[in-house]
Amino acid sequence: MNYFNFKEIISVTLILFSVIDIVGSVPVIVNLRKKTGHVQSEKATLVAGGIMFAFLFVGNRILGLFGVDVSSFAVAGGLIIFLIGMEMVLGRNIFHHEDLEASSASIVPIAFPLIAGAGTMTTLISLRAAYEIQNIVVGVVLNLIFIYLVLKSSGYIEQKLGKGGLEVMRKVFGIILLAIAIKLIKDNFFLVHQLS
Repeated sequence: MNYFNFKEIISVTLILFSVIDIVGSVPVIVNLRKKTGHVQSEKATLVAGGIMFAFLFVGNRILGLFGVDVSSFAVAGGLIIFLIGMEMVLGRNIFHHEDLEASSASIVPIAFPLIAGAGTMTTLISLRAAYEIQNIVVGVVLNLIFIYLVLKSSGYIEQKLGKGGLEVMRKVFGIILLAIAIKLIKDNFFLVHQLS
């Protein structure tokens, strides 16, 4: 029995990386930094991580209160991931809100909803239907490390990639998300059908 599955860890990490889209959010972070003068990278990362882990471990119980099984939620999650992918490819803003305020800027909107927003929470529960919990935890931790690094060096990243580079990266990850969403819906739709 393999406790950690490298393939699953890579898959989970890439899925979360695409959904969180922290690189695509660099322009928002840079704009926030210009308005407030400072972004607390450590605080934003820790709060986002707390939200993500809480939803990862308690999400099933929340679903249980509403009488919803994980496979049904995975299909719903797949639809949301599909919409996020469409948003990234078409350049439409559905889930990201840019209501930027100087007070508590590291928490709102960076930690929530920019990092640990509706799409991330839905994805975490959807991943539980397809991957082992320990591999998801490693994937979350790897993303949090990357998020921290991006927050710390957002100005440098923007300068190096440029607006065009960020846009290309966003569209590429959008296409990857669309493919992941279709697979997630396909794999769990039949399970929902069998349970009903």
